[in-house]
Amino acid sequence: MMRVGLYRPVHVKTLASQKIRALLSGRRFLQAKLLDAENSIRGLLRNFGLKVGLVSRAQYEARILELIEDAPSLQVIIEPMLAVRRVVREQYVSLHKTMLALARADDDCQLLMSVPGVGPLVALTYRAAVDEPARFQRSRAVGAHFGLAPRTHQSGEIDRRGHISKSGDETLRAALFEAAMVLLRPATRPSALKAWGLRVAKRRGMAKATVAVARRLAVILHRIWVDRTQFRWSAEPA
Repeated sequence: MMRVGLYRPVHVKTLASQKIRALLSGRRFLQAKLLDAENSIRGLLRNFGLKVGLVSRAQYEARILELIEDAPSLQVIIEPMLAVRRVVREQYVSLHKTMLALARADDDCQLLMSVPGVGPLVALTYRAAVDEPARFQRSRAVGAHFGLAPRTHQSGEIDRRGHISKSGDETLRAALFEAAMVLLRPATRPSALKAWGLRVAKRRGMAKATVAVARRLAVILHRIWVDRTQFRWSAEPA
């Protein structure tokens, strides 16, 4: 089996990358549970005609207490749920601050965050997923490795391309997609990458343009990491 090439080398993540992934996974878990608690409270109150409406996360608990002020029967149900939400929110904020401090102290993340749309979360997710940039001989291979390249079906005279393969790390793919959406917003500073993405959007639509920008972001971030250079806003050489 080894002679015919059925065994392939597998990259084992370093301990530092595994710790970053553990931190991001814990933060993502608490964030999901926090949203579940808030949505459950909203759903329970809606059955009694009490609508929470648009409210910030800091003012959420005060708004709920205001709605159930004249309903003692609901207070027995909602107040324990608010207590659970309060604890989950405190621990989520703690992990979020830890993530921000880790990104500020990491030189590689600071380099990656020079790219528009890439913040601490995206930079740490990319750093943990790639782990060692030297394991990719070509930067163009990074986008395909994490499932941002289109599927191809070739058989005889058939040569058909479909949707992206969605292989590899799903969390990194989602992070790059969100970064691409931020980069394509009107309020984001103009750059050669943004102009290219908007040209693609005119031809193929915004959804496909966002995927294309996310794939290019994966390539640019790898090249910046390897060359130790800042993001170049214009297409002209430095």
